[in-house]
Amino acid sequence: MDKKTTGIVGYLTWIGFIIAVCAGDKEGAKFHLNQSLLIQIGFTIGSVLMMIPIIRWIFGIAWTLICLAGWFLGLIAAINEEEKEIPFVGQIKLLK
Repeated sequence: MDKKTTGIVGYLTWIGFIIAVCAGDKEGAKFHLNQSLLIQIGFTIGSVLMMIPIIRWIFGIAWTLICLAGWFLGLIAAINEEEKEIPFVGQIKLLK
């Protein structure tokens, strides 16, 4: 896969991320793979928070909406081949 396709596939669930890392242009799409990993971790944390009744209403729904907005912004940036960081956590580098 080329850089653009790898970046787009990386945003599609954990399975898409794993496929992008294994079969894609990892070096060319490293920025989008890192952003995708941050969003996937955020969605996972949000899913865990949604299991706790009190936190579900206070933080869980807002957390999920923030992650969804970040996912959408990241996906659009990958489609346009731009390197825009997602809000709040985009500067964190997990993949080196």
